Amino acid sequence: MNISYRWLRSIAPGLQGTPQEVAERLAMLGAPVDEITYLGAGIGDVVIARVEEVRQHPNADRLRLCTVNAGGAERLQVVCGAPNVEAGGLYPFAPIGATLPGGLQIKKAKLRGEASEGMLCSARELGLGRDHAGLMTLHGEFAPGTGFRDALGLDDHLLAVDVTPNRGELLSHLGVARELAPAGEDGVELPAFPGRQGSSFPVHPGRRACDDLGMDVAIEDDEGCTRYMGAIVRGVRVGPSPEWLATRLRAIGQRPINNVVDATNYVLHELGQPVHAFDLNLLRGGRVAVRHARAGEALTTLDGVERTLDAQDVVIADGEGAVALAGVMGGRDSEVGEGTTDLFIEVALFDPQRVRRAARRQGLSTDASYRFERGVDPEGQPAALRRVVELVLTVAGGEAVGAVDLVPHRYERRAIGLREERVRQVLGVEVAPDEVRDLLEPIGFEVNVRPRPMRVLVPGFRPDVVEEIDLIEELARRRGYGTFPEEIAPHRPSTVPEDPSVAVEARIRSLFVRWGFMEARTVPFAPEFAGAVAVLNSLSAEESFLRAALVPGLLRRVEHNLAHGVRDVRLFEIGAAFHAPIGGGAGEERRVAAAFTGASRPPHWSGAAPEWDLWDLKGLLEELAGEYPDGRVDAVEGRLTLFAGADEIGTARQAEEGEVDAPAWAGPTFVLEVRLPSAPVERRSIQYRPLPVHPGSERDLALLVPTALAAGDVGGTIRESAGELLENVFPFDLYEGKGIPEGTRSVAFRLRFRAADRTLTDAEVDSAVSRVLAALEERHGVHRR
Repeated sequence: MNISYRWLRSIAPGLQGTPQEVAERLAMLGAPVDEITYLGAGIGDVVIARVEEVRQHPNADRLRLCTVNAGGAERLQVVCGAPNVEAGGLYPFAPIGATLPGGLQIKKAKLRGEASEGMLCSARELGLGRDHAGLMTLHGEFAPGTGFRDALGLDDHLLAVDVTPNRGELLSHLGVARELAPAGEDGVELPAFPGRQGSSFPVHPGRRACDDLGMDVAIEDDEGCTRYMGAIVRGVRVGPSPEWLATRLRAIGQRPINNVVDATNYVLHELGQPVHAFDLNLLRGGRVAVRHARAGEALTTLDGVERTLDAQDVVIADGEGAVALAGVMGGRDSEVGEGTTDLFIEVALFDPQRVRRAARRQGLSTDASYRFERGVDPEGQPAALRRVVELVLTVAGGEAVGAVDLVPHRYERRAIGLREERVRQVLGVEVAPDEVRDLLEPIGFEVNVRPRPMRVLVPGFRPDVVEEIDLIEELARRRGYGTFPEEIAPHRPSTVPEDPSVAVEARIRSLFVRWGFMEARTVPFAPEFAGAVAVLNSLSAEESFLRAALVPGLLRRVEHNLAHGVRDVRLFEIGAAFHAPIGGGAGEERRVAAAFTGASRPPHWSGAAPEWDLWDLKGLLEELAGEYPDGRVDAVEGRLTLFAGADEIGTARQAEEGEVDAPAWAGPTFVLEVRLPSAPVERRSIQYRPLPVHPGSERDLALLVPTALAAGDVGGTIRESAGELLENVFPFDLYEGKGIPEGTRSVAFRLRFRAADRTLTDAEVDSAVSRVLAALEERHGVHRR
């Protein structure tokens, strides 16, 4: 939300502090300011000038010579190519020596043989908009030579306020002023308009308009619209807005259009209530109705796009068809233009969900829909209607004939009980009832402290406050989080168990960190060739699909590191991959993926570290297999595959040639991606055993093992048959060649025996060895060499 500091100060006159101090206070109240921009930067040298004469340039068809009065004794000649320059017009003028935004310095120059002593400026050249088609024309009474920045009120700061979706009331200057004003609502007052005209007019309540308005107004869809107000203003003169109004809008990044449209935009940004003005004479059949759209009904909106409507859309219709998509955008056929003389001004309360669905369906996001989706004040329509009618009469003239107010569902404020003991329990401090009232009433709440518990009425512009805990959060926010004790008070932990996936992800995250990996967080969007499900409202055309796998995003991060000279990269990510199941929609599953290249360990003085290879990849995947029931790793079709029982969980491989855009000095890149287990596997708890105090006894067995028999099977038989005295067994030598029968090999195993309570005798060890040799002969035909 763009907030003008001067506009804010005009609504809250008692507000003190610099823009930076105001931004800090907003941040403490839960609405941080992302950026503060000084609007007057770079235009301090610009003045207002009057063009007294315009004549054709003798040497150029598209250039003209202007005689300019910039407030000095002498008139200046300026060469200008803008099509809208006219004699008698007032424009911003940059004299010789001035510096404009962007660093452009104005110098005396000759253009096609004619001297130019300065420059008449467009809004874009002054950093006040994007319009570069012509000069920025000023409207009002200004003396030539007056400082442009001060005369137009551009000695101002723009505050970009980060408003969360639940705080729709902060999408207005009034809402922000209410938060910041020292006295809250009592310190807020809407400023009077320059040249203010009265706006007294009758308001006719009921479901339909009175006959004296000359038209019929009705709500036919009272679920999509719970309040509809409309006023008729006749005899307006549509034209440019006065500079004070245009400046207010420019200060928040809005482009002035005409006095009527600007009036509606002003009220929207001042009060947060969207307003729309129709050309009354273009509404057919003397009727306005809020109804469902008819299936297939067409509407050309203000942006010139013909849109096909859905039966769930809410529209404003005249006697022949839809003229506006309710809460989103008006229609071109009833647009206010230069020839408009009579207005029908709409202020309404539309259902947020219906507006949101219609806006998403049509691919539109407007200032109006943005506010309706977050909820506007259900009690604010009368004040907004009177404010906009008053502003229209002030800037465009005319007469307010009357208004209708249709309310099929009367709004009632929510009442919430607030217990003192619950406040004390949550905040850890005592907050007296009188302090509760002093904290909440300035921001619109009504607090009755006499009953127990206290009874609080929630204002309509705070739909986010629905329970007692929300009120306690408001107390903490308004009191200041720094006023509460830092020590942790006694509390009861939650009885709700964590989802098993939390423990799974924690263990797998710890596994990768042990291997020296860093966790990455990549966006879940991908281009079409790497995506699975199309996104209806994508952020960009290049990433308009949900990703089908995590590895491509990690490989892009590897490329980014390699491009910046980082050779050793180890990244992993835990996230969602998406798929399109049969029947439409989108499915997703949690996965873990990794991508790594370069050295397998940090550099050390003892020698160069080896690069990652397939054995490292296999080791990592085998350790990961321990997180799955019956997990194992097999080589399938040239890549390593992780199985959990008979289910294939994922794969690991070396990145293919061309898959990674890597420089010549980069090493091979390895990737893996597997599906996360649904629950952690049960593991034996680690038990402490003291170090042995008695010596062990070792025996070496050189065995003739058939070539087809795995050494691991031999070691397993040794463990099973040796008995409980066997502490460890491992192969330490392999021999194949002369002296060894064909089809066999010599494998030497070392057996270590130990007893915890005594020193073993040779007889005990020899007995165990004999059992081992007998078992090997019986099961495998293996005998001692």
